[in-house]
Amino acid sequence: VQLQASGGGLVQAGGSLRLSCATSGFTFDDYAIGWFRQAPGTEREGVSCISSSDGYTYYLDSVKGRFTISRDNAKNTVYLQMNGLSPEDTAVYYCTAADDNSCRPRHWGQGTLVTVSS
Repeated sequence: VQLQASGGGLVQAGGSLRLSCATSGFTFDDYAIGWFRQAPGTEREGVSCISSSDGYTYYLDSVKGRFTISRDNAKNTVYLQMNGLSPEDTAVYYCTAADDNSCRPRHWGQGTLVTVSS
């Protein structure tokens, strides 16, 4: 199972980034895909999740209206479009292959660092 997150970087407050999670080694259509993040000195938190096929999505309250998750089942890839970024969004972002009923992570990928400057 491989999940490779990419697209992180340094951006100014108010800017945008699009994260990608490229996956392989498992049946993509059977899993929800989630994004977590962890800022220095804090616990990891769930940011967003998208179900395998029925369009269900979850967002952390603090990112609702700013972040959009989507998936391309033909490419086994999930995206997280992040707009209106603030310094509070600075963190390492991880994508996960998750249980389709609960978005509970089953497999983790390496993270990508997002840094938002004020």
